[in-house]
Amino acid sequence: MTFAARFGTLAIMAKKAPKKNPTPPSAMLLHPLAEVFGFPCNNQSEIASRHRLNRLCPFNNKVPNCTKDKANDPLGTCSVFHDGKTVITCPIRFRQEWTIATDAATFFFKPNTTWTSLTEVRLRDKNDGSAGNIDVVLVAYDDRGKITDFGALEVQAVYISGNVRRPFERFMESPEANANMNWRTEVNYPHPDFLSSSRKRLAPQLLYKGGIIHAWGKKSAVALDSHFFATLPILKEVPASKAEMAWLIYDLVLDRKSNTYRLQRTRTVYTGFESALITLTKSEPGNISDFIAVLQDKLDEKLEDNNPPDAPTLDQIVEG
Repeated sequence: MTFAARFGTLAIMAKKAPKKNPTPPSAMLLHPLAEVFGFPCNNQSEIASRHRLNRLCPFNNKVPNCTKDKANDPLGTCSVFHDGKTVITCPIRFRQEWTIATDAATFFFKPNTTWTSLTEVRLRDKNDGSAGNIDVVLVAYDDRGKITDFGALEVQAVYISGNVRRPFERFMESPEANANMNWRTEVNYPHPDFLSSSRKRLAPQLLYKGGIIHAWGKKSAVALDSHFFATLPILKEVPASKAEMAWLIYDLVLDRKSNTYRLQRTRTVYTGFESALITLTKSEPGNISDFIAVLQDKLDEKLEDNNPPDAPTLDQIVEG
């Protein structure tokens, strides 16, 4: 076979060959840190090193530095690896290029509306009690600067179970030497806690802050990681034109050229407010017979404590 023929055959085979998913960074198999101060651990570029040295946040934090966990000793972990996936664990991470704001504005307002975003806006209830801060409020305004409409955007990252600070500190001791450190054998290995993130954070946020926004007749949006959203109960979807809430679902996609992750919206789910809240807060009942068995064990234990078994005393044994 001539060289030209062989080359043509290889070209045809290359076209027919199925595309493989990009190979994840080797660190994914070794330790939990996907991004530290905005960059993958194996990114040793000048800009990545500068962010680590100065503890900088590249994702539009309120100050140039990272302030996660402790302002004077920040835990600069933006995302972690879990089951071969990259999961966002810092709410500020969602602010990359303010994609979440433009996506939410598309839901809140009509096209060509003039709007801007305000962060960390205090919300109070009827009794002037604090209902917490709204992560981002998008406000529409006219040519005189008067507000004509607004919508509330909540950002929900994922809680971590286990100790993520220890591998973070080990990596920061020597980013080059420890980029591919093996942390798999360490105790208390960190992983996303999706259940706590929904029950202890997301549901209460919607109940208190979202309830007020809904009572005012305004729309809400929630930005969250796709892997987190996949753990939630299935929400009843409605057409976008009838929706009261939009669930903005994102993934981190690795750009191999720059060796950085880009925030990418993969899906938007439109729902009503009350139906979504009921679904999220409703518990799935287990088997009642299992609960009765627990009650029976506790009752038996209590009855045994209150009515000790008859046993002969030493005198009775001697007399007998």
